[in-house]
Amino acid sequence: MSKSFKTSVNKTHDFDFTEAQIEALDIVEKSKNNYHVLEGNQSYQATILQTNFNQKTYTIQINGNTYEVSIADELDMLIDELGLEVATEKKENDIKAPMPGLIVSVDVEIGQEVKEGDGILVLEAMKMENTLQAPRDGVVKSVAIQAGDKVEKNTVLIEME
Repeated sequence: MSKSFKTSVNKTHDFDFTEAQIEALDIVEKSKNNYHVLEGNQSYQATILQTNFNQKTYTIQINGNTYEVSIADELDMLIDELGLEVATEKKENDIKAPMPGLIVSVDVEIGQEVKEGDGILVLEAMKMENTLQAPRDGVVKSVAIQAGDKVEKNTVLIEME
């Protein structure tokens, strides 16, 4: 059974995709965050301008036009359908790998103060670089990884206090 995703573009247009439809796209990475996409005999130049992996939002430029895209997976859709919400007050102390991948860079050090939303490291997964952001204001307590490390899903990367 193929996973399904719901996307919202500029908060005005909604689209549903299956994992199989996404995998069927002809995508070639030209350079970091720059892609050439062929779909239905149409050619698209796509650039990922900004990512917020925690909130699953992306700013993407396609053929010169900029779009704000949010992506919801099956779990997100179920939570929404049940009328549940994720708690607004975050007290996360551990930043864990959301998926297996390669640590490209670690942009913080022990003792450094960070603000919610600050980029703290870059994780490459599925040919895409994802900037993980601080979930809240705090101080970096420990850094368990370094650039070049391969990590598995849910590996503790950084602890905050």
